[in-house]
Amino acid sequence: MSFCTHDELRHQIKNRKCGLIMYSARLSSKGVWPESQSFSDKGMGPIPKSWKGICQSGDAFNSSHCNKKIIGARYYIKGYESYYGPLNKTLDFLSPRDKDGHGTHTSSTVGGRRVKNASAVGGFASGTASGGAPLVRLAIYKVCWAIPGKGKEDGNTCFEEDMLAAIDDAIADGVDVLSISIGTANPTPFDQDGIAIGALHAVKRNVVVACSAGNSGPAPATLSNPAPWIITVGASSVDRIFLSPVVLGNGVKITVSSLSPEKAKGKIVMCLRGNGTRVGKGMEVKRAGGIGFILGNSKANGNELAADAHLLPATAVSYENGIRILKYINSSKAPKAYIVPAKTILDSKPAPFMAAFSSRGPSTISPDILKPDITAPGLNILAAWSEASSPTKLSEDNRVVKYNILSGTSMSCPHIGGASALLKAIHPDWSSAAIRSALVTSGTPELRNNEGNPITDASGNPADPFQFGSGHFRPTKAADPGLVYDASYTDYLLFLCSSGFKNLSSSFKCPKNSPSPGNLNYPSLAIPKLKGSVTVVRTVTNVGSSKSVYFLSTKPPPGISVKISPPILYFNRAGQQRSFTITVKTESEITGTIEKDKYEFGWYTWSDGIHNVRSPMAISVA
Repeated sequence: MSFCTHDELRHQIKNRKCGLIMYSARLSSKGVWPESQSFSDKGMGPIPKSWKGICQSGDAFNSSHCNKKIIGARYYIKGYESYYGPLNKTLDFLSPRDKDGHGTHTSSTVGGRRVKNASAVGGFASGTASGGAPLVRLAIYKVCWAIPGKGKEDGNTCFEEDMLAAIDDAIADGVDVLSISIGTANPTPFDQDGIAIGALHAVKRNVVVACSAGNSGPAPATLSNPAPWIITVGASSVDRIFLSPVVLGNGVKITVSSLSPEKAKGKIVMCLRGNGTRVGKGMEVKRAGGIGFILGNSKANGNELAADAHLLPATAVSYENGIRILKYINSSKAPKAYIVPAKTILDSKPAPFMAAFSSRGPSTISPDILKPDITAPGLNILAAWSEASSPTKLSEDNRVVKYNILSGTSMSCPHIGGASALLKAIHPDWSSAAIRSALVTSGTPELRNNEGNPITDASGNPADPFQFGSGHFRPTKAADPGLVYDASYTDYLLFLCSSGFKNLSSSFKCPKNSPSPGNLNYPSLAIPKLKGSVTVVRTVTNVGSSKSVYFLSTKPPPGISVKISPPILYFNRAGQQRSFTITVKTESEITGTIEKDKYEFGWYTWSDGIHNVRSPMAISVA
């Protein structure tokens, strides 16, 4: 997998008596392919006695398929079958076994073992595969199933009651981290959101929950999983691309991306992205007799090039290059092209950039919370695959692969799941909120890419916190964040009270006067429709050296005044807390020039010379 090894972080874990093997990560998914080398338990010690889960038998799956790596596996289908009727077993296994690929891919990204000589179709991305936390225990909870009458390439469906049942069992089984690569088609209120409700129960037991932001970008206000007790993860690129230039008949050479190394002969068909799947378009070209395929991005997709295992020689081109090719086609009576065999290129620039598909804020459910929280690699990620599913998932594709490249916030979420497991091992006493805070406040410094420029979207435009949250994650820095913004289960219930959701816990009664939603002790700040002045309170806990002094620096959003008091925080011991106020108001002399309801962004940072505890701000004016 393309997850960084974080050897320094793992070295810290190795030197702790608790060890990473004490912790288990849990996946809501399409199951698992247990025979994959990524799930080998070689060298792993006994399963912790605290583990209470089971290995549920079913189609092509029994207790022998679990081991000291995959320590639990269950499946949930009552909700699905109450709607669709009995499962068509030609579509899926009635068991934890994966017939889709998605579950195997995401679970191995969280915690796959190190596997040498792994690669995708055509030998792309070859090297040693490794999940984020290769010694973590995995428990698989299969809740998503094939949709009758639709191809697997079109996705699957997951019912609320099945997800809630799985989360309840995962909590009772004793998991420490929930990595949930599932999103909703539209933003969903908390009291109707099975993942949000289940995750709230999990957080009560101090289980870390990471979820995908969704794949509905680049439109704004599209993100899934906006609950403040969830780590919501966007998707960005890595510094690895797959180049397959197209040489046009007029001699122009265009650098593009591909997953098919054969030379194209005869007619090459160009299609534009839009309705239907990328691999489905290639299948139609082949079905129509074409023997080569160029897929041109829409304007919204920009330079985001997804590497797909097409069924014929194919390549993908950016929006601008697609326009160049179309102009050449229209200007020539006999247009010709040649697809050059592709190569894996490392250290590509610029990287990272935000994937166009990554869903964006602001949150329409809780606009007082800045979402997503953070971004992680989600474009062209190599990971383990089900051998019962082809690399394209198309029914016409009979190829069998052990590893495959996939893109989505489903791929970025388990990166954060793996990092959370590592942090949980280093800091077993930290709350789930503290772990989120550590990840958020240690994101990419100054939001720069590997060219030293600001991170952009897929079209090269400046990206903002509604795309990347606090930036691209840095797990090694998160291990020693200096300060954390902590929050409890009760704090989340009070947030729900003030947000109009009063019945998500039968044992808790909302007070007459609940604190403002903006006062939730969150590691970022969002203020929608600012009118006049707003003051919120934040509290930080010292998790660094016993004696330290933190100084404030701010970069207010344009046209906004931000005053933080006090500007210096003194700590005499580890675990000590200090509170401060943030007062935000419009600058009177330029209030009339600020566009209403348009968000502006800024930052505030606490620094002691070693740690930079950085929080993004998003503010709009009424």
